[in-house]
Amino acid sequence: MSTATSTPTLEIRPSDHAASAEERARKMTNPGFGRMFTDHMVVIPYKEGEGWGRGELKAYGPLAMDPASSVLHYGQAIFEGFKAYAQKDGGVATFRPEANARRFQASARRLAMPELPEALFLEAAYALIRQDRAWIPGAIGESLYLRPLMIATEAALGVRPSNEYLFLLIASPSGAYFAQGVKPVTVWISEDYVRAAPGGTGFAKCAGNYAASLVAQRQAKGEGCDQVVWLDAIHRKYIEEMGGMNIFFVYQEKGETVVVTPELTGSLLPGVTRDSLLQLAKDQGFRAEERKISTDEWEAALKEGRMTEAFACGTAAVITPIGRVKSRKGDWLVNGGETGPVAAKLRQVLLDLQHGAAPDPHGWMHRVI
Repeated sequence: MSTATSTPTLEIRPSDHAASAEERARKMTNPGFGRMFTDHMVVIPYKEGEGWGRGELKAYGPLAMDPASSVLHYGQAIFEGFKAYAQKDGGVATFRPEANARRFQASARRLAMPELPEALFLEAAYALIRQDRAWIPGAIGESLYLRPLMIATEAALGVRPSNEYLFLLIASPSGAYFAQGVKPVTVWISEDYVRAAPGGTGFAKCAGNYAASLVAQRQAKGEGCDQVVWLDAIHRKYIEEMGGMNIFFVYQEKGETVVVTPELTGSLLPGVTRDSLLQLAKDQGFRAEERKISTDEWEAALKEGRMTEAFACGTAAVITPIGRVKSRKGDWLVNGGETGPVAAKLRQVLLDLQHGAAPDPHGWMHRVI
């Protein structure tokens, strides 16, 4: 575990109307996901020709924005998501924040936005975590979710990259992503819509990707499903992601457990949790593979008993088992609609590492407090 140290460059301006201990405790009784926010946020401006300005940590609150701001018209908006965890010894640590910082830079490059230096990204995160430490829940599986984002703020109409941007960082106490807790979900295979195409923005974490996904998610809900499963844009048969999460499949082959996830093609988001689970699967003695998986293979492997589990993963939900798959061609049960042992094991291994209850052999945890 590394320890966060840096020379502060942010101006720290604590809120004069922070929540009382009683109010905070009441709000955190059942935090859910993304429903409430801490007392502070970080704001850092950027201007072409001048670079990144002096940032500040200040009271959480509304933004003043010109109606002509570029983000409102041309959609230059990116974001990230990572977490800070209460540790077994009473401290606080984040999980692989440098990976999120680098993906934030990759998203910025794709949308012709300025790249926030990794050191500044981490400094902002550590400052907000330390300031709002009291908002970090202590139970296993709970955390402080951090949401960095950047938007184009230049007041100008014209299809070109903005000359001004604003980086923001907010934080939210996080419980379960799905209201029903860690229970298998039912998914709908989308044949009418695609999430991303080669040469597009699929690998970037930009707002437009999620806006375009909402109609398919609504369709899935109409079919009685919790989430949508995306197929590739060219062949319309290879599985890519589930909602905004990466997806995994578990096979039993000749007495060996094989954990498989769709390979990165440029249209899939390179998830930090995805990458971590590939390594953790190997650590548990499983074989880990990245390759194409078609819907036909998914159905056939389940019927033949070769595939025993399927689950999705992401920072927010950690691991979410898939219990049922529905499409216009029919539906199939996965592991009898129950959580499988491999998904349960990997979830526990990851949470133990994140909360400091297990060793950190890969140096993924960054101590903040």
